[in-house]
Amino acid sequence: MSTPKPTPPARPRPSKARTSLPPLDPQRFAPCALRPVRAKARVLESDVDIQAHQHDWGQLVFSISGVVRVSTERATFLVPPSRAVWIPPQVEHAVTPVERVDLRTLYLHQCPGRIGPGLSGSAAAAWADSRVLEVSPLLRELVLQLAEVRESDSSKRELWLANLIEDELRRASSLRLGVNLPQDKRLRRFCEAMLHEPLRHADLAGWAAEVGASTRTLSRLFRQELGSSYAQWRQQALLAHALTLAARKRPMNLIAAELGYASASAFSAMVTRTVGMPPSRFFAEA
Repeated sequence: MSTPKPTPPARPRPSKARTSLPPLDPQRFAPCALRPVRAKARVLESDVDIQAHQHDWGQLVFSISGVVRVSTERATFLVPPSRAVWIPPQVEHAVTPVERVDLRTLYLHQCPGRIGPGLSGSAAAAWADSRVLEVSPLLRELVLQLAEVRESDSSKRELWLANLIEDELRRASSLRLGVNLPQDKRLRRFCEAMLHEPLRHADLAGWAAEVGASTRTLSRLFRQELGSSYAQWRQQALLAHALTLAARKRPMNLIAAELGYASASAFSAMVTRTVGMPPSRFFAEA
């Protein structure tokens, strides 16, 4: 099995100060029985975060351009252009742009039977969890059109768009673009630091020293909290970082080198082993 070669820590760069803001007046766009799907547009610069919050309704975070990270208590999801994260009601979440991002946010009214009508078993249960969804060209255009509807205009057109959006969401496929996060504070601090800068340390020992825990403790916590080994979780974190680079049109060989792989073929083998498809197909779909 090919593994990434050790990479010396990069020199620290001066970080740009970030601004943390509350969500933009969500009650103004609150859905209801008469207007079951509402949409709003918002552009976020790369240094502006949206504070952790929750809603009484379901939400879809959709990127028109740019990459954004949506984090919940249990996982973090990368949203490249024309992909979306589904967030169920009452799930706390925060939004962090990886770069300047043009967002469309859908709010969905949660009256009985609206989400997943006609679905049963695992298909219906999937709506209870956050996940990344594939956005079809039709769904993209419907979202763009709904965001153009005036706030004061509760029209038949808006209802038609809402019905079509819900139908497209029921048909949307899930994508494996999430990284699970733990509850233990030490492990959580380590995981978030690694997601932010995955190559800061070459091995688990370096990260253990930074977070003040032994490698044995961290390995045990990975198994207990996430049901995986450090190496397995690290592959998911590297894959998430690779997706960010791919969204910026970086060539595959440069992505492999930046992630510390000795060759593009070693990186390709990791991606194929992790997601069950070669990187050319995975990044094209994602």
